[in-house]
Amino acid sequence: MMRLESLRAKRFNEDYSFMKKKILLIIILLAILYGYNIKKQNQVCFENTCFDVELAKSIEKRNNGLSFRESLDSKKGMLFIFNKQGKHSFWMKNTLIPLDIIWIDENKEIVFISENTQPCRQDSCHIIKPTENAKYVLEINAGLSEKIGLFVGDEIIIK
Repeated sequence: MMRLESLRAKRFNEDYSFMKKKILLIIILLAILYGYNIKKQNQVCFENTCFDVELAKSIEKRNNGLSFRESLDSKKGMLFIFNKQGKHSFWMKNTLIPLDIIWIDENKEIVFISENTQPCRQDSCHIIKPTENAKYVLEINAGLSEKIGLFVGDEIIIK
């Protein structure tokens, strides 16, 4: 009787240990898949070039943008996402690096580009107003829109 109890306890411990390993493996796989999907979803791609982007969806994030950043990797940017299309104005107050600012409509077509937009260190800063309505605005390092050959009318892909 004692031996049977001992065998049952040993078998239970083995089954329990195996189940813990299976659960751990599932958690690791889910974490890997989740991380992979996050990276892939935050990209803006033009014909041959993709930028990993931070998303600015909230009012606070859109207001701060890339302010106070001392540098920006050449393959990175910030994508501002607005609830509605409009002529969304931008300025460079507290922005430390020059940027190309690209307005994109709801059909994901470039409608306006402000190239080599310079930082503003004064209290009163120039406001950049697009001529067309846009739902998205992309900020990347100055000079990159010319370097990769972006023009009004080009289409983008948001991943």
